[in-house]
Amino acid sequence: MKATCPRLVIAGTGSGVGKTSIALGLARALADRGLRVQTFKVGPDFLDPSHLAVASGRTCHNLDGWMTSLAYVRQLFARAAADADIAVIEGVMGLFDGASPRTLEGSTAEIALWLNAPVLLVANAHGVARSLAATVKGFAEFQPGLCVAGVIANQGGSARHRAWLSESLAGVATAPLVGMFARESLAPLPGRHLGLVAAEHAGLSGEVYARLAAACSQHLDLAAIVALAQSAASFDVEEPPSPPTLTARRLRVGIARDEAFHFYYPDNLEALAGRGVEWVPFSPLADAHLPDDLDGLYFGGGYPELHAGRLAENSGMLAGVRRFAASGRVVYAECGGLMYLGQTLTDMDGASHALAGVLPIRTAMLPRLKTLGYAEVSWTTDALWGSAGQTLRGHEFHYSEITGRDESADRWQPAYTVCRRGEEPVMGGLCRGNVTAGYVHLHWASRPEAARHFVSCCENAR
Repeated sequence: MKATCPRLVIAGTGSGVGKTSIALGLARALADRGLRVQTFKVGPDFLDPSHLAVASGRTCHNLDGWMTSLAYVRQLFARAAADADIAVIEGVMGLFDGASPRTLEGSTAEIALWLNAPVLLVANAHGVARSLAATVKGFAEFQPGLCVAGVIANQGGSARHRAWLSESLAGVATAPLVGMFARESLAPLPGRHLGLVAAEHAGLSGEVYARLAAACSQHLDLAAIVALAQSAASFDVEEPPSPPTLTARRLRVGIARDEAFHFYYPDNLEALAGRGVEWVPFSPLADAHLPDDLDGLYFGGGYPELHAGRLAENSGMLAGVRRFAASGRVVYAECGGLMYLGQTLTDMDGASHALAGVLPIRTAMLPRLKTLGYAEVSWTTDALWGSAGQTLRGHEFHYSEITGRDESADRWQPAYTVCRRGEEPVMGGLCRGNVTAGYVHLHWASRPEAARHFVSCCENAR
């Protein structure tokens, strides 16, 4: 089959040039004009997609060439955009930045090539005029086959400045200028140490998205941008595998969802739902106990450190989680979830909070980033997502670390070895029985059989 949805990529010359604000404003401006806008985010990111989903009114999906594959990216795009009028794809870092200093792996450019998507290049125009043309020419010619179709200048100046930029780009036959934002014309978005605040917890009214949309309507040539998206050539999509066999009885898996836990890839959850898993949301912050009749628990990442006091005070929930883990049923946790399952969490102020006590570890927040980047894990034992020796890909992004272990740690073993780019493999995660936890946010599409393995573990642990 072929994917035909009009599409474009909002890429940058680097991080911090305004890609996210422009992608949000463009998505909302187009939706306000009655278009069905499907958004995507390149790379491993949980926060930008939450804002893109609010701006467009549709679930945003991540497209990652390193954690998944060409076939998977195309299938996911085709499925999510099947009924859309236009797709807006926000890039990551600079256009050519990704998992490798020598190849396109994991980059925005890789996704643009895979999807035959025209690129709108966002560049900082403060203090430059004709030099912008040199920058754009280099980006446009760096990778054969890549279509840099338009340029958006940010942090610009006067109308005369915009005219100079437009003329200089036209003079070297590069992509045309399709808009310029003057300094401070884009509404700021709230941030914290892991990036943006997730949209559902940022306390934002619709006014911020409306202001971004108004700025895009004022400063961008929306008609030209839509025409560029419509110029995208169709591409072939492999037929997805046959639907998986559903479980004999629908599995109920509790998923932690509140201000403290909300880092999940939608397509990961969809993969298990397609195998008969019913996701049952619960709040470790607000609920007094776990939902009834669960076959498993999943604690994703988030910001437990910002809510550690409230989490520690919810003794009923903590006791319920301990009982559930002791029952032999499946418990899986990533990053913030690992911290929650530990003995104590020391927050940024140095206060220690007693948490679930399932894992024999203590964690603490650090004043600076501990780990950021892609990671491949290889299971050291048969675990929830695979057998010993099998691998999965994911990423790490955290400001915390394990600071100690208690006397029961000898009864646990490392869940996997972690291989980060350019480093020797190290032991990571913890595993005992049907409890597995680690810092790596795994993408299950990196090994499609992983979802089936997890479902089997839940069925066997009933």
